[in-house]
Amino acid sequence: MSVNIISETKREILEKAPPKNIRQHIWHKKTTEPGEIIAAYVSKHAEAKMRNHAMAFRSQKLEVMGLLLGEVRIWEGQEYVLVRDVVTTDLDATSVSVKFDSGSFQTLFENLDDAGFDYVVVGWYHSHPGYGCFLSKTDLRTHEGTFVSRHQVAIVIDPLNIQIEAFRVQEEKGRIVRFEVYWDEWDDPYGGLKKVKK
Repeated sequence: MSVNIISETKREILEKAPPKNIRQHIWHKKTTEPGEIIAAYVSKHAEAKMRNHAMAFRSQKLEVMGLLLGEVRIWEGQEYVLVRDVVTTDLDATSVSVKFDSGSFQTLFENLDDAGFDYVVVGWYHSHPGYGCFLSKTDLRTHEGTFVSRHQVAIVIDPLNIQIEAFRVQEEKGRIVRFEVYWDEWDDPYGGLKKVKK
């Protein structure tokens, strides 16, 4: 199956304060310092789907993966992503690799179409069952080849060691970035937004 992109729409980055009802992830032990930049705010809904996906294949020690859907925002000069949901499909996975099953792209596209809100792909997630949270050389190639915008993040979950981290790729290296989980998942994504002039 081939994919034909027939048009593209460039979305404006909208200015809006980050969600206020945030909590530290139960697997993420670091605390955010006052004034520290948080790169990603992940809805509780999206966080639970990622974590449950990784946990479902924990006993088999199989990697999982999916796409992060949301929007890019800016506040007080700092850009961040809001992850509202995640989608995935059937996977071709081992304990050290994962990719979308070549016969499941139609289902992936249908899942994207069924998201129920206007989104951009703000990154991806995958698991490292028992190996810790980092971006391998393969992960770095995947991120740099597919997720080329500077705001896009990679979330890595280790369901065996009960760990989770978010990364951005800078200078060909995976750098840990701050993320928080927000609870107001039904927040109107367009309420009170104003366009940022470039």
